[in-house]
Amino acid sequence: MTPELIEIAISTFVTLFVVIDPIGVAPMVGALTGGAPLAYQRRMAIKGTVVGAAVLFLFALLGDNLMRALGIGMPAFKTAGGVLLFMIALEMVSEKRTKRREKRADQVEAEMDLTPEHDDDISVFPIGVPFIAGPGSIATVMLLMSANQGHELAQGVILGTLAATLVLSLLIIMAGTWVLAKMGNTITMVITRIMGIILAALAAQFVFDGVKGAFGI
Repeated sequence: MTPELIEIAISTFVTLFVVIDPIGVAPMVGALTGGAPLAYQRRMAIKGTVVGAAVLFLFALLGDNLMRALGIGMPAFKTAGGVLLFMIALEMVSEKRTKRREKRADQVEAEMDLTPEHDDDISVFPIGVPFIAGPGSIATVMLLMSANQGHELAQGVILGTLAATLVLSLLIIMAGTWVLAKMGNTITMVITRIMGIILAALAAQFVFDGVKGAFGI
């Protein structure tokens, strides 16, 4: 690949990995499926990732048509997407995002009987949506694809990187409780905050690019 495509691949991977945050999702899935057999835990992780992947690829491929149908220009979408990602970054740094996910996981666990005798399907909600395919990740794939509109090779690299990120996320989620036990809450919080700072910088760049495009700078 050319240096430009390598740069796109790296930027896409970092952004998507930070937004999907499989390190933060894994303990939540582990908590929701902790009382169930290992086969059930793996099945939910795989099905959930497949559902999330289907949603993300759908928006990645149809995002441009949707924007045109709504009359939304690229500068406006870049700016709005950057602001949304920046809000997510702030929540990651302040741990609000983790707490919200834990609350959602507790609510699902309270509503479902996750036991070997009664295996509820949590693959679509909350694993697939919104853990994997949430507002941030959907906006990110649409933003990345739209930013490279007309460059089919670059968009192919983005889609390939998205697939690779989802596979890595699946492996981390399947590890679930093992990851939490090995890393500990302190290390997990440190990593989450570092990723939040990186995401904030990427979000700011999206906003700068959107403003430049709007004013023709």
